[in-house]
Amino acid sequence: MLEVEKIEYEKCILVGLVTQKQTHEKMTEYLDELEFLAYTAGAEVLKRFSQKLERPNPKTFIGTGKMEDVAAYVEQHDVGTVIFDDELTPGQQRNIEALLKCKIVDRTYLILDIFAQRAQTSYARTQVELAQYEYLLPRLVGLWTHLERQRGGIGMRGPGETEIETDRRIVRDRITLLKKKMKTIDKQMSTQRGNRGALVRVALVGYTNVGKSTLMNVISKSKVFAENKLFATLDTTVRKVVIGNLPFLLSDTVGFIRKLPTQLVDSFKSTLDEVREADLLLHVVDISHPQFEDHINAVNKILDEIKSMDKPTLMVFNKIDAYKAEAYDDDDLMVERTGAHYSLDEWKETWMSRTNGDAIFISALNKNNFDSFRKKVYERVREIHVTRFPYNEFLYPEYIDQYEQEEE
Repeated sequence: MLEVEKIEYEKCILVGLVTQKQTHEKMTEYLDELEFLAYTAGAEVLKRFSQKLERPNPKTFIGTGKMEDVAAYVEQHDVGTVIFDDELTPGQQRNIEALLKCKIVDRTYLILDIFAQRAQTSYARTQVELAQYEYLLPRLVGLWTHLERQRGGIGMRGPGETEIETDRRIVRDRITLLKKKMKTIDKQMSTQRGNRGALVRVALVGYTNVGKSTLMNVISKSKVFAENKLFATLDTTVRKVVIGNLPFLLSDTVGFIRKLPTQLVDSFKSTLDEVREADLLLHVVDISHPQFEDHINAVNKILDEIKSMDKPTLMVFNKIDAYKAEAYDDDDLMVERTGAHYSLDEWKETWMSRTNGDAIFISALNKNNFDSFRKKVYERVREIHVTRFPYNEFLYPEYIDQYEQEEE
């Protein structure tokens, strides 16, 4: 008889701040995302704590009174982890650990932990390990107690080396080793990209959990891992796709997120090179998410950081089957009508109408409007291909859907 696997989630609480730069609504939205991150990492959120401050407390992030409330709750409910919504300084982390006497994790390290879980290939594991060590280096004080201080003795007299100096040297040596390994891998990846010939390259980009891998599976008829969790895909996957009679390469890249740790942007340089070297970007957006416009801005910010904002881009608004507009009463003078009350047709008439036809609304899961999507991608890829090979224009005169009817 098969036993049902029981997954035990780690008990945790979340802590966020309302500041001059972050409203209560924005904090709530970030904590919702942080809770999803915690669930993805294997934690169960018992409670949220928030406080309104002009700026984070430089010593303990939150105020003294709120810290006492958190400490009481941690002790009463035997909470093992407290997760803070912003990156903590090494000093703040040490002070909070001394007060709460439990594991303290900030948003950055939580994302790094998820990446460590998701990394499958040697390349991805190397990238994540490098990012973790770079995060860990300034936070080494008090983590290890295996040396106290190197002992003296015959031939060993002198100032010696303290525990923290030894630990830092070990970590720096490891970072140097990983960077050398990354250079070797970068060269291999560059050679692989160069060996793909002159095929047009298309890259899927977008916020995490918007359905990029599902879209990849449908259009390329492959089996890329897809799951309703954040950062389900970490390793870049490249597939050859043929629409009509036109071949091109499609790559599924790591999803982006707001407050993305800088260590990850640097470590995942080669993964992001797939985006840099792409001829066309398919920017996938989860239109059913209430803050999808913020997600678009977050992705555009990272694309700008990696100098890919000027690339030809097709906006793909996914999950139209899950989109629901909030109810609105015209007679209610107390409620202002916002984008949350727009229907899909109304959204199409907003700034989306000014994308010069470079927007398409689909459902990758249910294949809604998929023929129009294939046609749009075919036209954009054909345009790039004909520019590159002017004499090949007669080979791809028009869009012909040669896909067999998908089985229900």
